[in-house]
Amino acid sequence: MFERYTERARRVIFFARYEASQYGSPYIETEHLLLGLLREDRALLNQQAGASEEAIRAEIEKQITRGTRISTSVEVPLSPDSAMALRFAAEEAERLHQRHVGTEHLLAGLLRVEGSLAAKVLLANGFAVGVIRERLAAAPLDARAMRLAGPNREALLTLHSFLSGLKSLSSGDLAGFFAENAEFVDPSGKRCNRDEIQKEFQTLFAAYAKKNVTYVMEAPLAATREVFVASVVWKNALMVSEQRAWVQRMSFVLLLKGEGWEIVLAQATPVQLA
Repeated sequence: MFERYTERARRVIFFARYEASQYGSPYIETEHLLLGLLREDRALLNQQAGASEEAIRAEIEKQITRGTRISTSVEVPLSPDSAMALRFAAEEAERLHQRHVGTEHLLAGLLRVEGSLAAKVLLANGFAVGVIRERLAAAPLDARAMRLAGPNREALLTLHSFLSGLKSLSSGDLAGFFAENAEFVDPSGKRCNRDEIQKEFQTLFAAYAKKNVTYVMEAPLAATREVFVASVVWKNALMVSEQRAWVQRMSFVLLLKGEGWEIVLAQATPVQLA
């Protein structure tokens, strides 16, 4: 069932199972899936102004009854609503002809289960299926890039998650994508190490988080089982319409560490237009 799921989406299910056991629930309910999303992809939920992990968890705890903790060795099945949410998530991916099922699709799937606790909490915090679909359609992974990524699709998806998360500018969540020895080179050639990236995250990436800035992920330059190199072209839509184009190419190098991928280099370079 989870063959199409990204590593992050699979971890959401793992965390949801953990949340169900902690609350003593015999089933993995939609609220547990939502809490699993909070654990795995805070940046996704932080894209909605006013939403926070603490507020959402507190709202859920007000409406559920905590039972006796269940051992994590005990099998806990999905509730009918949760199973429906996963089916809807797959439908959302198919709607955009996307092979993978990621955290964004899971979020849309939860919103579609009308009357569920997760949907109620999300709606109360300003989330809407239409908005999530717009985001998914606005920055789709290039089909050719996915094909050329070969064994490194997870690396491509990791990079895509980082780029999508830039809209929230949450350094606490996004700085974690960088390796301990990572470097960021800004358009002027200034180099920053990981500590400097974390401290100056908003300053370094503010230009890429603006609403009128779009990006296109180009085909990978290198894709092995341990190394992934790709570039992204950024454009400021408003400036382009005013014949004053702001275009940059950002090159990324990712390395496999354990079961996950980390960014070791990100270099931004201005693109001169004719």
